[in-house]
Amino acid sequence: MQKPDIPRNEQARLETLRSLSILDTPAEERFDRLTRMTKRLLDVPVVLISLVDEDRQWFKSCMGLSDTETSRDISFCGHAILGNGVFIIPDALEDERFVDNPLVVNAPNIRFYAGCPLRAPNGLKMGTLCILDQKPRNISADDLEALKDLAAMVEREIAAVQMATYDELTGIYNRRGFKTIAQYSLNLCARQQIPAALVFMDLDKFKQINDRFGHAEGDRALITFAEQIKATYRNSDVVARLGGDEFAALLPNTSKLLAEDLVTILQQSLKKHQQEISRDYDINFSYGIVEFDYERHPTIDVLLAGGDSLMYELKRSKRDN
Repeated sequence: MQKPDIPRNEQARLETLRSLSILDTPAEERFDRLTRMTKRLLDVPVVLISLVDEDRQWFKSCMGLSDTETSRDISFCGHAILGNGVFIIPDALEDERFVDNPLVVNAPNIRFYAGCPLRAPNGLKMGTLCILDQKPRNISADDLEALKDLAAMVEREIAAVQMATYDELTGIYNRRGFKTIAQYSLNLCARQQIPAALVFMDLDKFKQINDRFGHAEGDRALITFAEQIKATYRNSDVVARLGGDEFAALLPNTSKLLAEDLVTILQQSLKKHQQEISRDYDINFSYGIVEFDYERHPTIDVLLAGGDSLMYELKRSKRDN
């Protein structure tokens, strides 16, 4: 058996996949509808929307198979995402890469496979729309084009998921996306007893920027702040614009002290950037840092409320002074 190779852009690919906030989510009719359509149109017993994670392939939608995931090492889809076209295996028993694959010699006894890579909006391949059969077969030119068209429809649904979880202006998570992915991170931290901290941020006097310079300039200020957040925090951190001029960052495996240090770095970076571009206003912010405690913060909403409260105390202190 031949294990699939790892793509050269694997780190960026995995980051993109996880940023979609789609892994391990419940079944959705809009995806199930497409696998049902594929099964009916192409007359195959098994259809999967398979997303290739670091060490597994996970099925967002699955028709004709009871499994929800399998190991990446034995996956056909791990091979499919290495190419640009449809990956076709007419008879797995005649292919030395798969002849002794557990998915071939045992259930579901794959003989035929065809997988069309699924791309995220940035072009990176997340997985496949694939069709399987327990008997050898070929795929006609018409069916091949139909599979590509159906895969394009799946890609549009994936793009819709991303648009629903990202802030269009700044390119970071919106409130919905943040709450989804941050809750997963908190659950992991709780299970593994890993520390975490949340930073809740709110721009100071943002209304004055809008009133004096216009909303276009206000948008520019929000974009600048988001860019500085992305440059300061790590790839493992979850950052978001919650709405208006409110931002948040969840920092796994981080103490409150380290979170304070990162806020200082963000302040210094923001100050340096403003000196370089020389605008007629400064971008400053107030913040609140909460150290994660599962007993006190069972959900991300509770953690956010704590950060919001601490941020407001600092903002009120600034006004009083």
